[in-house]
Amino acid sequence: MAETFDVIVIGTGAAGMTAALRAADLGLHVLIVEKAHKYGGTSATSGGVAWIANHGLGGTTDTREEALTYLDAVIQGPVNRERLEAYVDTGRDMLSFMGKLGINFIPMPWPDYFAELPGSRTDRSLVLPMWDGRKLGDKFPLVREQFPRFKLFNRYAMNLVETFTIAARAKGWKRMLAGVISRYWTDQATRRITKRDRWFTSGNAVIGPLLEQLTTKNVEIRLETKLEELIVTDGKVTGARVSRFGTAYDISARHGVVICAGGFEWNQQLRDRFYPVKTSIWWTSTPQDANTGDALLAAEAIGATTEHTEEGWWAPTMILPSASASNFEEVHQAVFDVGRPSSVCVNRNGDRFVNESCSYDRFGVGMVADQQKTGANLPCWLVFDAVFRAKFTAGGILPTAIMSDKSIPVDWWDHYIFKSDNIVSLAKKLQLDPAKLTDVVMRMNDYAAKGEDPEFGRGSTIYDQAFGDPTCKPNPALGPIIKPPFYAIPIHLGDLGTKGGLKADAKARVLDGNNQPIPGLFAAGNAAGSPFGLNYPGAGGTIGPAMVFAYIAANEIAARASNQPRT
Repeated sequence: MAETFDVIVIGTGAAGMTAALRAADLGLHVLIVEKAHKYGGTSATSGGVAWIANHGLGGTTDTREEALTYLDAVIQGPVNRERLEAYVDTGRDMLSFMGKLGINFIPMPWPDYFAELPGSRTDRSLVLPMWDGRKLGDKFPLVREQFPRFKLFNRYAMNLVETFTIAARAKGWKRMLAGVISRYWTDQATRRITKRDRWFTSGNAVIGPLLEQLTTKNVEIRLETKLEELIVTDGKVTGARVSRFGTAYDISARHGVVICAGGFEWNQQLRDRFYPVKTSIWWTSTPQDANTGDALLAAEAIGATTEHTEEGWWAPTMILPSASASNFEEVHQAVFDVGRPSSVCVNRNGDRFVNESCSYDRFGVGMVADQQKTGANLPCWLVFDAVFRAKFTAGGILPTAIMSDKSIPVDWWDHYIFKSDNIVSLAKKLQLDPAKLTDVVMRMNDYAAKGEDPEFGRGSTIYDQAFGDPTCKPNPALGPIIKPPFYAIPIHLGDLGTKGGLKADAKARVLDGNNQPIPGLFAAGNAAGSPFGLNYPGAGGTIGPAMVFAYIAANEIAARASNQPRT
């Protein structure tokens, strides 16, 4: 006889844990299944930011009307209006629920990604404070760790404020750096057990307290357990067939299955099927082979439809050999690097194609558009000088104080990073027209002197300037490219996951080809289509809706369960 639960949740990211926690709090018997051998999904490796408008925290003056004004200005193309408004209206309730459990989000002073549009603000991106992972006991080492690239010297955990301050060498960065290192080494109790930093930051700071609360409520989580197919009885989803190490078995769900299994960025066939340009699974910056679209395919097999699958949550990336073996490669994000001063991005025709300091998703949209127009993007080039090299990261290439040119392995040069004493010879290495690249650099130097970019408006918004160099005058996003040697790295169309997925309504119910809810089936997170369509309004535009619609799904299931007799 198959096991029976009230609710089965697929996936242990922020969406899955939120759905399970809310359902358990409402008195439902919940099981979570996770195909990986670690908790946390992609959320655990993310920045851990939740973009939630109209949140009511920290004395914000944001309103429903202002939030919708901004979203209406940002969103291009059709979206489900009722679903969009449900997100705006329910975020505050979800945060209140979390707050009652001691999970208190904090607004950060970060500009919305379309800061130039009406209704934009600087307080909609929320984070959780650093959290002591040792509270999880034996589950501590089972939470998916951040990528080494997000740790200081591949070891020390940093929160986002520490990361940005140290990376930009902002005021007080040396003291902060010393504090991060000291925090790690003075924790002698943990050092005797593991090299892992006990402090959960960014995405781990979201997963840690959620997992703690699920443990408190005795919610069972089964790792290494993969969804194989959904079970349908008389037109209703009544369970799931799962497998663990090749052994398959059925689990019944009295009231619903919630799919929170992430997107499909690690499925090349689905990328080729949905995306308008050719992309590669090896460009994504999410955990390897994690989000392969299994749940999407299982839902499609019973009649579910999809939406907004044309794009990913774009993030420029670059590739470097593994530190331990040069014949293996690792993806590194370059989300802010492409817009730092004393640099420029060009396609393989040698032309600029975007405001380099815009948000990383808008940068990716620019890459797609340029590829469709010219066929000379994917990859493009980030070109920079010695001033940039000394101050900023370039993907996995760290500033010279940490990673000098002499310390860069010889097999990286002219394969992963390119260097030359002048722009002409650098252009030849990149197979670009030397005259064209020289002209681009000269124009950028002129723009830097004047503080204005008449081509793309680089540095014209508070978002552009927020991630520039405040010592660079008159525009923190525009600096001259004049000090040799000159460098370049290829930039790929990476992503933070997929924007599209299963089509769901305002109650998080998955829809069929006739836009009718499939009874018993719900979706949240990147497994579902974004309420913003193909747009990315601000930092946390993935996790915010993921948690809100997971909360909505649990509420809907509980409401329906209260009207159904237990069997």
